[in-house]
Amino acid sequence: MQDNPAETLLFRKLRRYLMVEYGKRLPYASVEEVYQSLCKALKEEIMIHWVASSSSIRKHQPRILFYLSMEYLPGGFTNNNLVHIGVKNLVGKVLQQTPFTLQEVLHVEKDPGLGNGGLGRLASCFLDSLAALQMPAIGYGLRYQYGIFDQEIWDGVQVERPDRWLLRENPWEFRRDDLARYVEYSGGSCSGKSSTRATSVRAIAYDYPIIGFPSRENDFSVVTLRLWSTKESPRNFALQSYNAGEFGQAGENTSLTDVLYPSDHHLAGKRIRLKQEFLLVSASLQDIFRKHFSRGGSVATFADKVRIQVNDTHPGLVIPELMRLLMEQAPDLSLEEALAITRSVTSYTNHTILQEALEEWDEEKVEELLPRQYALVKRLHDTLTKDKQYQEPDLAILHKGRVRMAHLLLHGSHRVNGVAQLHSDIVRNDLFPKFAALYPEKFCNVTNGVSHRKWLLEANPELAHLLTQRIGDGWIYDFAEVRKLIEHAEDPSLQEEFLAIKARGKEKMFSFLQKKGLLRDAYGSVTSSHPLLGPDALFSVQIKRIHEYKRQLLHILHLVALYLERKEGASSGRIARMALIGGKAAPGYKKAKDILRFASLVSRKLREDLQTKDALLLLVLENYNVSKTMQILPGVDLSEQISLAGKEASGTGNMKLAMNGALTIGTDDGANVEMRQEVGGADWPFCFGMSAEEAKQAREGYDPKEIYEQDPLLKQALDWIVSSSFTTVPEERECALAIRDSLLEGDATSPADPYFVLKDFRAYYEAQQRVETLFQNRPLWAKHALKNIAGMGSFSSDRSIRDYAKIWELTPCPVDQEILHELSQEFSFFSGG
Repeated sequence: MQDNPAETLLFRKLRRYLMVEYGKRLPYASVEEVYQSLCKALKEEIMIHWVASSSSIRKHQPRILFYLSMEYLPGGFTNNNLVHIGVKNLVGKVLQQTPFTLQEVLHVEKDPGLGNGGLGRLASCFLDSLAALQMPAIGYGLRYQYGIFDQEIWDGVQVERPDRWLLRENPWEFRRDDLARYVEYSGGSCSGKSSTRATSVRAIAYDYPIIGFPSRENDFSVVTLRLWSTKESPRNFALQSYNAGEFGQAGENTSLTDVLYPSDHHLAGKRIRLKQEFLLVSASLQDIFRKHFSRGGSVATFADKVRIQVNDTHPGLVIPELMRLLMEQAPDLSLEEALAITRSVTSYTNHTILQEALEEWDEEKVEELLPRQYALVKRLHDTLTKDKQYQEPDLAILHKGRVRMAHLLLHGSHRVNGVAQLHSDIVRNDLFPKFAALYPEKFCNVTNGVSHRKWLLEANPELAHLLTQRIGDGWIYDFAEVRKLIEHAEDPSLQEEFLAIKARGKEKMFSFLQKKGLLRDAYGSVTSSHPLLGPDALFSVQIKRIHEYKRQLLHILHLVALYLERKEGASSGRIARMALIGGKAAPGYKKAKDILRFASLVSRKLREDLQTKDALLLLVLENYNVSKTMQILPGVDLSEQISLAGKEASGTGNMKLAMNGALTIGTDDGANVEMRQEVGGADWPFCFGMSAEEAKQAREGYDPKEIYEQDPLLKQALDWIVSSSFTTVPEERECALAIRDSLLEGDATSPADPYFVLKDFRAYYEAQQRVETLFQNRPLWAKHALKNIAGMGSFSSDRSIRDYAKIWELTPCPVDQEILHELSQEFSFFSGG
């Protein structure tokens, strides 16, 4: 190590932090203490670029993007940071001088509990790309003390535990008390009702560095993710309420950032959720105004220098609050002028067509908690409805006692985009056709993308190395260059190398699943690991939140059908198959929890049956998260993207899996459509099911019982799941009956088979037969997989951000070399400083 000054200096700083922070010498330090000290040593290098990035923006005064999202799912920061600043090998060598390996040290970190699913992971990919493309930007969110929840599965039943990601110090966050903001609730009424006393809540900022992948010159920018917390401010605790015995009310404001998406099945949950969303909006807007005016800006220049992107409806209150703050800063500003500025700076991304996710709030509750904002919403509504062209009920912000957040954003935004071309067409033509007629220029599409550096370079280094060997490293900087791989896809030697890497990926994944794919009994005790098949088996995954429209039921029923066929001896020519389902069900979503339990019951049956367990298995992975995805991706053969066409906005798991060489079995839904077009139909052989238009027309006169009676295999599967040979206790039979009844009978809240599981079953079954046939020809399978990777060039989040940058009219602001050089000379361990 004496020959490498950077290694020597980093090792010295590691030991110094162990001594200064923990009073430990290296031989006596724990792996946790080594991890914390290493991160703090690395932060010194990162801080140089972070300060240089922010100083460059301050110096050059570009337009800045402010990204508002209730969710982020970055996964572990440490490994990502090591890859991005190019020191993973260096750190590995330094850690050879300690009792711990790099993997042991990285394993200390818990995934930040800041999101739930694709929405949060997309937001994190976007921040990664904003940093890599050196865009002037900052992300805003909330710092959830207990995440959404940690999931345990007790004999098939989901149990929610607090996500203790902040149990120990997080070395990548910086508490910024100097940036704390005060958010006001209540304090009067605009309709003459009795007023309430205003409550001021203190939100403390926590900053995280999001490191952009460096340019070829090894410069990298750092974007700030700023999260607000009310938990750490004792000021928010209401002592008078506590002393009066009102314990819940006393701690309400300290708990606003406790949990992502508190259940809204009761009034208290609705109240906290609304206060959460306004907390994000108010604190972030105050910070935006602070930054703008501290740079010498004014209300007159606000529309030129600021861009705000709203990620789904959750931050929709940005419209009235931004108008209110503008009018507060410039008292002579009219409502119409404030709206014009708001429209010019704000854009809205719609992520769903599901009515349940298009938020609406009770008017009285909004007026009670946010009287100033409600007054502006009502003024805006009244002003718009005075104009004849706005009088359609479908355009109204206020409707039947509800405040419609999507409508508020549609009126108050500059652009409205869907996240795949099919989704954007549905948003324009089916979901909001009256708005599209009124504001045709507002509607556009930006297809989602994912960070190829996170999900390929970092997650699958062996495959990444193979790509670089064959086509050079240009794909790392510009993923469009992965298209060059198509020229090599027919090469038998490349196919053989690819299959060997996939086999090693499976072996590593199986080792991980043996440790983490644990089975629990009805009391929560770990009983065993999941049994696994060998690397020659087909491995298929469906990893996403549990929801009826995602159609995990279709996947599970197919496995039941395969099981029954094998039991009857119809296994000739059949391949060994192992499936994995991972995802969380929302705490209040009973049908999703039934689906999860049903999957677990099928999993148990398959692994216990001596006749089939060596050829057919289903794994149900608890607490699926970003880090677990990173372990799973390299070994996947088949990606299950089987949502009902027209319901999935885009999907991003489909892109991650395809980048890693998995073939897709999927409907023509979301981004699947564009992925198929890019890859080419001949290399996308497992498309099945109704189109979105066919699905829209199929509901009228649909009778799932008719399909049930006409398809013997489907009938056998549905009858078997309610038989005594499948379930063992009354609660399990009740779950199986609920599943079967939801498909054949429906109930007061939902028609039978609302997502056409039965209607698409036969097409799915036949597509899976094509899967089995192709999988037996391994070189041909590899050729298709390589061509799928080659077709993923346009599904990088870099491309998405470039598309958004046209909406924002945003240009890069590279790190100023003079500033960076000055800081590096003084502080960088690369320069020996």
